[in-house]
Amino acid sequence: MRVKYFPDTDTLLLTFSNHAIVDTFDINEDVLAEVDEHGHVVSMTIEHAQRQTDVNAFTFERVAV
Repeated sequence: MRVKYFPDTDTLLLTFSNHAIVDTFDINEDVLAEVDEHGHVVSMTIEHAQRQTDVNAFTFERVAV
């Protein structure tokens, strides 16, 4: 998984896999989900990211199985 923030456009890109994107769906006017040929989410694009999340504070936690 990769997370990239582009401050010049205030866009957050969350990439979950390297599969080819075949379609894009609007979740709302600022969030897009890109899917592969099987309908699995490949990435999500969040426009106006600072309005929707705190891009300055990112945490990741792996939960024990």
